[in-house]
Amino acid sequence: MKPTVVFWYEFASTYSYLSAMRIDEAAASADVAVEWKPFLLGPIFRAQGWETSPFNIYPAKGRYMIRDISRMASARGIPFQMPPKFPTNGLKAARLTIAARSQGADAAFSRAVYAAHFGKGLDIADDDVLTDCLTTAGLDADEVRLLSVDAAVKAELRANTEEAAALGIFGAPSFTTPDGEVFWGDDRLEQALDWARKRAPN
Repeated sequence: MKPTVVFWYEFASTYSYLSAMRIDEAAASADVAVEWKPFLLGPIFRAQGWETSPFNIYPAKGRYMIRDISRMASARGIPFQMPPKFPTNGLKAARLTIAARSQGADAAFSRAVYAAHFGKGLDIADDDVLTDCLTTAGLDADEVRLLSVDAAVKAELRANTEEAAALGIFGAPSFTTPDGEVFWGDDRLEQALDWARKRAPN
């Protein structure tokens, strides 16, 4: 079996956008499998006494982040447009992702959400935007939306968030390997893949 890296991401995370648009290709090149795992940063931030993103708490850091993402997106040939409201509530998108996994389309849907949110600057809390994302991923929007409000889906998202906190994850994107290592940030993706590959059982 291939070694696996768990990709922990939050739809309001700008740097998760960068990772989401390249992780499958990078993982394939490293011969590593990827498990896409959405979670919510809100509860983790609140546990640290924050009511919003640290990029809002520290305006200079926020301004730098926008410029940093712009540079990296341009270098990678992907669009970037900061949405008017930041951070946007990604709860519905995260639940839809878990529902989409039953049809093997969680990665495709997640990429569509990121492309809408940070590629076009759209509001991913808007149902019409999410419907377009579901359609782009080749999904039946009504069917997946119905699945997303199931109690089991809601419980799984809560469990993901609690597991992230228990692992010591404090931001997104983060990557974890089977031996419990945590790597934070888009710039640590290759290190996480290499770590998982080199420590995979023979």
